[in-house]
This record gives sequence, structure tokens and C-alpha cells, in this order.
Amino acid sequence: MRKMGLDVGTRTVGVAISDALGWTAQGIETIKIHEENEEFGMERLGELIREYTVTEVVIGYPKNMNNSIGPRAEASERFAQLVNKTFDLPVVLWDERLTTMAADRMLIDADVSRKKRKQVIDKMAAVMILQGYLDSKNR
Repeated sequence: MRKMGLDVGTRTVGVAISDALGWTAQGIETIKIHEENEEFGMERLGELIREYTVTEVVIGYPKNMNNSIGPRAEASERFAQLVNKTFDLPVVLWDERLTTMAADRMLIDADVSRKKRKQVIDKMAAVMILQGYLDSKNR
């Protein structure tokens, strides 16, 4: 009964997975995509869903600071619909405001180089999205 967290961008999707009990989130990988060409990495995502026996997907929902829905949030909505249609799994959109900035700050504080941060930032943001969701359910 694992949950998967996704941080969806225009070129990458950060992927995190919960432990079997749904308490903690771990970063798995970053999937390369190409939003403009409608290449969304569904094949690799499906492999991970099957490998980890995922029962629910949590997708970061980047609302604007004033709570309005902008172009990136609309892109997340479309991605969520695609995941739901492709894999027939429940999909939750989770408010992810500032998660990428928080992940970047955490990596800077850990003295991770700029090059290395760029390689793991989306995966870290996915962990933060999923962990926030798991924490809200385990209160």
C-alpha cells in the first residue's frame, strides 16, 4: 500500500515513494520528460508503480501565493488526469508552494554543490510533497 509522490516540471518529474506503512517518503529518481513534445515518462512511471505496488499518487500542485491557479498548476492538473487515466489509480493534488525552494535551502545547508543540487532537487521536492501528504494523514 505504497504512495508515490511526484514533482512535475517541464523537463523532469521527481519521484518519491512511501514506505509500506505510509509513514516516510524516500526519493527514488528523476524522470526526464519533454512537456512541449507531450513526452511525459508514463512508461517509466508505470514500471515504478508496478515495482513498488503503488496504490495512490500524490502530485505537487504549485498554486500561486495568493491561492490562484496559474499555468504550472494547470499543467499539474493535466498530468494528474493523465496518470489517473493511464494507471487507473487515485490521484491527489497536494499544495506544494515553496517545496522546491525549501528543498534547495536544505541542500545548500547540507553543503551540496550547485551541480549536485541540480541533479537531485526535483527528487527532494517530491519527497517533501509526499512527506507533507503522509504527515497530514498520520496525525
